[in-house]
Amino acid sequence: MTEPFAPHQALADRLLSTFDANGTDGSHDLSHIIRVWRNVTRIARTEPGCDTELLLAATILHDCVPVEKSSPLRSQASRLSAVRAREIVAPLGWDARRVDALTHAIETHSYSAGLMAATREAMILQDADRLDSIGAIGVARCFHIGGRMGGALYHPGDPRAVARPLEDRTYALDHFPVKLFKVADGFLTSEGQRLAAARALLMREFVSAFLAEVEDVPSS
Repeated sequence: MTEPFAPHQALADRLLSTFDANGTDGSHDLSHIIRVWRNVTRIARTEPGCDTELLLAATILHDCVPVEKSSPLRSQASRLSAVRAREIVAPLGWDARRVDALTHAIETHSYSAGLMAATREAMILQDADRLDSIGAIGVARCFHIGGRMGGALYHPGDPRAVARPLEDRTYALDHFPVKLFKVADGFLTSEGQRLAAARALLMREFVSAFLAEVEDVPSS
């Protein structure tokens, strides 16, 4: 049996037992946590000296309090998870400085929170989580979330939003210019920036092909 959180599988199992990692949102489930951890380990290899055990805990717990995208509490989701994470790790006996570093990483990972990551671990987690919101997985998650929120794929009369405001809660395609293209430009680590560039290109090619199909014109 594989151990997706190696070399900290025992800690991961302990933390995962404290909350429902799957919940009801397929875009923020155990598979998302595993993908973020893979991104974390990839970036961490280029950032020597970072605390990988802390990063594992931050990865596992960064969404431990689920908040729907449509909730008015969405901008507070990372703070709520940070508060809960502090309670979850209390039995581990970590010193106060390390717990503070953990909660800082969790609180600043969220795009909607608008907080600045001030430590290496926080920057790594932020980049790792945001990598999972762009590229092929990001495209899939965008339309999955749009469907869960009751939205349409795109505006049938003006898919490019030429003569209307962007409404990403109503049209999934609008979420690319509203957020995802901006996310792709804001990575903090060198490796994160490198990985994000390829995923951003894939998204832009997807949107171009999508528009070509719905408008019935050749893609560029």
